[in-house]
Amino acid sequence: MGDIVFGLIPTKLHGVLDYASVPLMLTVPRAFGWSPRLTHLLTTMAGGTLLYSMLTRYELGVVKMLPMPAHLALDAGSGLFFAATPRLFRDEQRCTSMLLGWGLFEIAVSLLSRTRPS
Repeated sequence: MGDIVFGLIPTKLHGVLDYASVPLMLTVPRAFGWSPRLTHLLTTMAGGTLLYSMLTRYELGVVKMLPMPAHLALDAGSGLFFAATPRLFRDEQRCTSMLLGWGLFEIAVSLLSRTRPS
């Protein structure tokens, strides 16, 4: 169903977005001087994103074990977590609006991506 209704983003482009998000998650908290707690969290999430992207069955996957729908579910879960940061990190208000936007973008991309490689 994802391919018929929502599949606007090809899996290859999705892969490019996945791999581009890893250096962003590593750079943004350091560039903006975020707390060690958020910096560590984003570093961990960057590692997880890199790992499951490399394991995904799409054009940019390395090992190709993880089905694309499972990958999209992980992306949506990550997006939900980022979108929840204003509630989870109330003491980090200067960072949470950026993370909320990041989360909403990740949810949108997961919903708009194709579930099968071309």
